Amino acid sequence: MAQNEFDVIIVGSGPGGYVAAIRASQLGMKTAIVEKKDLGGICLNWGCIPTKALLRSAEIYHYMQNAKDYGLSAEGIDFDLQKVVERSRGVSKQLNNGVGFLMKKNKVTVIRGTAVLEGKGTIKVTGENEGTYKAPHIILSTGARPRVLPGLEPDGKLIWTYFNALKPDIMPKSLVVVGSGAIGIEFASFFNTMGADVTVVEMMPKILPVEDDEISAMARKALEKQGIKFLTEAKVTKVNKSGETLEATVEKKGGKTETIKADRLISAVGVQGNIEKIGLEKLGVKTDRGCVVIDDYGRTNVEGVYAIGDVAGPPMLAHKAEHEGVVCVEKIAGKHPHPMDKNKIPGCTYCNPQVSSVGLTEQACKEKGLDVRIGRFPFIANGKAIALGEPEGMIKTIFDKKTGQLLGAHMIGAEVTELIQGFCVAMGLETTEEELMHTIFPHPTLSEMMPESVREAYDMMIQA
Repeated sequence: MAQNEFDVIIVGSGPGGYVAAIRASQLGMKTAIVEKKDLGGICLNWGCIPTKALLRSAEIYHYMQNAKDYGLSAEGIDFDLQKVVERSRGVSKQLNNGVGFLMKKNKVTVIRGTAVLEGKGTIKVTGENEGTYKAPHIILSTGARPRVLPGLEPDGKLIWTYFNALKPDIMPKSLVVVGSGAIGIEFASFFNTMGADVTVVEMMPKILPVEDDEISAMARKALEKQGIKFLTEAKVTKVNKSGETLEATVEKKGGKTETIKADRLISAVGVQGNIEKIGLEKLGVKTDRGCVVIDDYGRTNVEGVYAIGDVAGPPMLAHKAEHEGVVCVEKIAGKHPHPMDKNKIPGCTYCNPQVSSVGLTEQACKEKGLDVRIGRFPFIANGKAIALGEPEGMIKTIFDKKTGQLLGAHMIGAEVTELIQGFCVAMGLETTEEELMHTIFPHPTLSEMMPESVREAYDMMIQA
């Protein structure tokens, strides 16, 4: 095989891309990955990872401010914004280097540059490793970018995207966040904890729109208690900039308007797939609503062209991209992978308190006409939660009344982003309520609340 010829070429080295590359190499395929900027993509460099580093700093700062609640004392509590940001960037850099090591370890060729589909089984790369490269299988993993609304075009100074918010030049005294999805709420939580006066504007009737109504309401109440203000069923219609500040005009339900003065505004209204300028039109690859159309195995309508991750549509989550990459590559290799079940993809929001979920919400079950049993268990009834000083939260489980099938699990509270995987495994194994109730969980742990929420659904709760 010639130097510029491969079995598989992957365009984009985000979570989906680099995982797909490693799996392809493991399966004996000569593999290349094309990256125009940073190995690891947006998630590792400008998304999931650095935001969690910032939120960790905010969490510790919060605990220091409330040391007296734990019988401790702390004086002169303050923070150095530059060092907080430097730590976050350092975490990303370390993992970026780790992806580079994994590419070498798995003998994946890294092609530096920008790729365009040139023809059947061919891409053209411009940049450091300029040239034409061939493979019978080309996987598009080009990711997504922040969606821009008219009038909210980011300028990097007063109006930020999440890129700018990850490297703030100042700690704003006041901040408007447009959008209350996971990205918006995480940044609202971070800046509020660090002392900013935060207002969140959301077009939908509730915050965290994809979450269960009950969990969303609890999250709003908890965040409002911390000082975050929410304007739901509202939209920013105009922004006037003046020197180092801005005024955002917000139109609320019923047509009334409100003007909010702030130092900065973060536009967090979602992301859109990077489908432009990669040659899709030349080959006739189908797209829909800004994303590449694929089947259950990542295949597009054009033979030999595949897509995974954010560019292939929602949910736009790193772990979804990783799993899609494995499924896609294993199908190419002639294996028999299970197609992805999007109903079993967990979602997590790392605000304080954390929110996580998997499966159907209560309202989705009602819309489908399903007859369900619902169980709830409060954090306040759990010994470990009380000992941690984190007694606010709830675990909610939803079961099919006839079969006992777990249809959904929804959580809010300390470390629920770590607990949700238990229910993901249960759903994957088609576990019933009886099996969950008879599984022994360790004591004292937060995880004990999981089977208790199941028991509550069946009127068998023990600990409360």
